[in-house]
Amino acid sequence: MSFAIIETGGKQYKVSTSNILEVEKLDAKVGETIKFKNVLLLNDNTTTEIGSPNIEGATVEAKLLDHVKDRTVLIFHKRRRKHSRKKNGHRQRHAKIQIMKILAKGGKVIDEAKIVEKKKTVKPVKKDIKKES
Repeated sequence: MSFAIIETGGKQYKVSTSNILEVEKLDAKVGETIKFKNVLLLNDNTTTEIGSPNIEGATVEAKLLDHVKDRTVLIFHKRRRKHSRKKNGHRQRHAKIQIMKILAKGGKVIDEAKIVEKKKTVKPVKKDIKKES
């Protein structure tokens, strides 16, 4: 199974195709394709390529699914014997992404997500028609 290690938002993530993960907030609209160019390591089933620090020309493409918020972190300051306290909260913003393609040098596709479209099934509706006499 092929994978890559990318860097975004000051953190490193091990990703493979079809993975859904939350990264730091990205400036993009929902549904857009995002390209990560800071690829630190590429691995397909046969070879492993390590960058120093990045692999030139390698990219990882992802689709932005949603903008979400993390759980609330409470900040509480109390000064003893002063009758002073302060309570504050913070919710970090994240971007939920799905990895679509992993590309090596020169645009060679290492792995690609299989897109399965859901077919809508329509069920027939039975109507009771009563004859009026």
